[in-house]
Amino acid sequence: MSDMPVSNRVRKIVEENGEVRTIFLEYNVPGAIPGQFVMLWLPRVDEKPLALSYLNGEAAVTVQRKGKFSEEIFKLRKGDYIGVRGPYGNGFDVNACKKPCIIAGGMGMAPLAPLVEKLAKKKPVVIMGASGKERLIFRDRIGKICKVEYTTDDGSCGKKCFASDILAGVIEREKIDVVYGCGPEQMLKKVYEICKKNKVECQLSLERYMHCGFGVCGSCAIDGFRVCVDGPVFSSKQLSKMSEFGKFARLKYGKKVGLSEYYNWRE
Repeated sequence: MSDMPVSNRVRKIVEENGEVRTIFLEYNVPGAIPGQFVMLWLPRVDEKPLALSYLNGEAAVTVQRKGKFSEEIFKLRKGDYIGVRGPYGNGFDVNACKKPCIIAGGMGMAPLAPLVEKLAKKKPVVIMGASGKERLIFRDRIGKICKVEYTTDDGSCGKKCFASDILAGVIEREKIDVVYGCGPEQMLKKVYEICKKNKVECQLSLERYMHCGFGVCGSCAIDGFRVCVDGPVFSSKQLSKMSEFGKFARLKYGKKVGLSEYYNWRE
C-alpha cells in the first residue's frame, strides 16, 4: 500500500454509456481485493476515492459524470498520467459464503464486478438494477460468468421494479446464505432489512465523502465507524449498530444532511 500518490498512466478508456467511463491503468494495484478503493489524484484539480472495478490481472476505475472532478476525469486521454494511492478499506469476505447473491444498484456494479469474478466457482446469482437499460453497466462481462436477473425502474430491461423487490424471492429459491451489495443507500437499507428478516448475512458497501482515505480526517464517519478504514464494506452486525444508515450522510464540510440531499450534491 502507498500513502503517497504513485504516478500511473491511462492505458485504455472504455465508454460504458454516455455518462460512465472505465479508466484502465497501466500499472496494477498490488494486494487489492474486491470492495477496496484507491484515491485518484488529478494534479491541480483534486483527489477522490474510486472503487476498483477491475482486479483480474489489471486495475481500473469506473467513473460516472456527476461533478467537477468527474468532468476532469472525462477529459483524460490514453497516455495521460494520474496519481494513485492505495488500496484502502475493508473489502468483501469471499470465504463467508457457500451460495452467494450479489445485488447491485446502478453504479454499484463497479466494485461488485471483481467480486463476481472472484466468486465465479460458487455460481453466484446476480441481481442488477438501474433506472433504465442504458444505465446497466458490465452486462456482457457479468452475463458470461453467472446467472443475472435484471430490474429497471422503467421496465426497459428485466422486471419493472427495484432490485431489492426481488431479493427475498431469490434468497428463498436459490438457498442464498450471504448477500453482497452496493448501490444507493436507500436500496441497501432495504437489502439489509430483507436479509435480517430471512436470517441471512449480508455485506454491504457504503458510500461517504472521504478526504484522506486512511482514517485521520473523520469526514466519512457514521455512528463511530469510519467508512474508509472500517468499511466501505460492512457486515450485518456492524450495520445493525448504525442509526444513521439509510438516513443521513455528511457533505464535504461536515454538514449532516438527509441522503437525498447528499446524493444530489455536486462538488
